[in-house]
Amino acid sequence: MSHVLLAALLVASATATAQTSPATPVPESGTPASAQPATPSPAPAAAAPAAELTPEMQAELERRLEQAKQEMREEIRAQMATQSLSSDWQQEWTEERRKLELFTLDGYLRLRPNLYYKFDLGKPLGTELFPRSPRAASDNTQAGANMRVRMEPTFNVSEEVRLKLQVDLLDNILLGSTPGGGENDVFTIFSESQDPPTSAVNALKDSISLKRAYGEVSTPVGILRFGRMGSHWGLGMLRNDGNCLDCDFGDNVDRVQFVTEPFTGFYVTPMIDFNSEGVSGGPHGQVGEPVDLSQSDDSHSYVLAIARRDTDQQARAKLENNLGVLNYGLHFTYRTQRWDVTNADPASPAFVPRDATLYVPDLWLRYEERLFRVEVELAAVYGTIGNRALAAGDANDPTRNQSLRVLQFGGVAQAEYKLLNGNLNLGMEVGVASGDKASGFGNYSRQVQNEDGSTTLQGAQYACGVGGCSDNAIRNFRFNRAFRPDLILWRELIGTVTDAVYVKPSAKYSLADGFDLFGALIYSQALYAESTPSTSSTALGVEVDVGARYETEDGFVAGLSWGIFFPMSGLQQPPDAINRPDFETAQALRGTLGIRF
Repeated sequence: MSHVLLAALLVASATATAQTSPATPVPESGTPASAQPATPSPAPAAAAPAAELTPEMQAELERRLEQAKQEMREEIRAQMATQSLSSDWQQEWTEERRKLELFTLDGYLRLRPNLYYKFDLGKPLGTELFPRSPRAASDNTQAGANMRVRMEPTFNVSEEVRLKLQVDLLDNILLGSTPGGGENDVFTIFSESQDPPTSAVNALKDSISLKRAYGEVSTPVGILRFGRMGSHWGLGMLRNDGNCLDCDFGDNVDRVQFVTEPFTGFYVTPMIDFNSEGVSGGPHGQVGEPVDLSQSDDSHSYVLAIARRDTDQQARAKLENNLGVLNYGLHFTYRTQRWDVTNADPASPAFVPRDATLYVPDLWLRYEERLFRVEVELAAVYGTIGNRALAAGDANDPTRNQSLRVLQFGGVAQAEYKLLNGNLNLGMEVGVASGDKASGFGNYSRQVQNEDGSTTLQGAQYACGVGGCSDNAIRNFRFNRAFRPDLILWRELIGTVTDAVYVKPSAKYSLADGFDLFGALIYSQALYAESTPSTSSTALGVEVDVGARYETEDGFVAGLSWGIFFPMSGLQQPPDAINRPDFETAQALRGTLGIRF
């Protein structure tokens, strides 16, 4: 536009020059005006008329003005078009950016080949700790591969409102377990493809499983979350969301919670969990909105978590400046249930007056320096169960309706020290879970009687009968199943740590960027000999686990682990058992191929 403005100024200058009056004489060059001879002033008649423009000058002036106007109009149009294009692009870019941020996707794909060898430990038929081959007892090797696709999409409705989901596809599907394509063939060897897993048709569960769905709203005073979400605290000993690449379990809770930060670094989170709603139905059957038909059979938890925590970025900055990082917190749960439903059919429900109350405090502390870390989690479960009856008809039977006490505790302590510029990590872990002298470890509340009169690792952890209760306390604390201290004993054979103590020294060496070698030695011992299959020894065994793991920055993960378990006398048959064969050593080979995104 600068040359248009210059043209306009030139035209205006020419106009002003043409209209200048020549009546006033101009002094000659070099002669001051005061030095000119005095000239008598003319009579005050009419002022000298201004010089008039000739027709040619007027025409030229109008032509130049019109040309300047035309050029100005064209330049304004061009600039307006440019501004419009810029505005449209800016709006389109902003809209595209909003669209890109509207949906984000995280998750992973994993494939895990496994090989188990002699997981029956050579125990007699019916007393094994792990399912053996149904074809022949001589089948000592069990091998296969499973996979999972986990998708965790987030829909950002706005900068403050989000919807988060967790969906598992082909969750732990055993490769080759749903053969298809050979419907007309009597021999499965002719199968050329795999059918989608369908519950109660060709698999135990469907190929798509929606596990979590919850909303998250950021407010000026905190974050509100509501829906079905994961639950995790501390080391994951008691509450574990199972979000690791190799996890098979994890806690999903129906919860409403609010996270607030009254002071910098201090978080207070009140929560309400819907643990069990009992009998439900609706006026239209399974169609329409369901209704919780009775409030008396509900089990709810009221939770308060208070924690002092640094964000990952804050902790990293402190460690880089050789400062210590101290984080700690308390997670406290109060849970009640008045009645328990033993038959959830809305047409003919059955209830037992449970009158149960639980108190669950869970303490966590973590202190870390650049070359050192120590982390501890301690939890307890205390409460009462007013009526132990398992059927409505036993609710008033004095031999089956006794009250029970719950008193459990557990803890894990981890320490880690880094050497060789952080490439070598030496670790120590100790875990303990309370128990008692009741038969079995009690991971599952059922009693299994073996042919030789012994019991398996399961069983009720109290003893009540016609004469009353000789043991009316449930003391066996159970670690979360997603907490895995080893490859064989606790992860596969028993199911999780309970009624025992274990010690685990470990080492990890970073051979190259993203490539680690690791190893661990785990000694496990029961707290009470009466809980073991032997009923006379507490020593469970020694396990050696070694492996390697490779992970790239773009999300590819590959790992291989090998474990060997040497069982000890605590897992042997009782001394008076009819069949008491020698132990066999169990081995496991686990591989992992994954892609994080």
